[in-house]
Amino acid sequence: MAGPTSDVSEPGMTTHRLEALADGIFAIAMTLMVLNLALPEAGKGLTELHSLLFGQLDKFFCYALSFVLLAVFWISHHQQFHFIKRTDGKHLWINIFFLMFVALIPFSTSLVGDYSQEPLAEVFFGSNIFMLSMLLLCSWLYATNHHRLVDRSLDARRIALAKKRGAATMLIAVLAIGLSFINPQISSFAYLLIPVLLGVLRYRQQKTTGVTV
Repeated sequence: MAGPTSDVSEPGMTTHRLEALADGIFAIAMTLMVLNLALPEAGKGLTELHSLLFGQLDKFFCYALSFVLLAVFWISHHQQFHFIKRTDGKHLWINIFFLMFVALIPFSTSLVGDYSQEPLAEVFFGSNIFMLSMLLLCSWLYATNHHRLVDRSLDARRIALAKKRGAATMLIAVLAIGLSFINPQISSFAYLLIPVLLGVLRYRQQKTTGVTV
């Protein structure tokens, strides 16, 4: 077991490189999602423009929802690496697979926007969100197990709060997948619970213990 000050990082691979890779992939994924929105043809009249814009309300909602969800995951990833001081091979691969599913979000968003009535599209999107939640939680569990990749002084309450937030995100994804079989359009609104619930957990933890993550 590595001590709190020992260097267990792989040669040439630091958390800084991993964070830079994550920032780049998040930025590209968040930018690519706007390409799902169709532009009007030049010379079209005002009526056609209105029809095009209002005809894409579902896609605009999917774009905004996915953008916010990616922002939530980016913030959570950033918060994790405020406390994760080093990395190793297993931790790197957990994060690489996490980033693989980040890069898949533009496709998942496009799928839901084009097939908003199809349960399979919502299941695919929900599975994408579930995998992101699970892998981010796995990254935290691996890093904090016996303080493997974090400082020994890291408060146990901080560790526990991050675990709760990760589990809550996974449960909401499962809820949305279940709702997709009942009403695909309603299931998308379940994801709005993610930023709300994470905010509530953070507020309650701060209020009772003074700990923030």
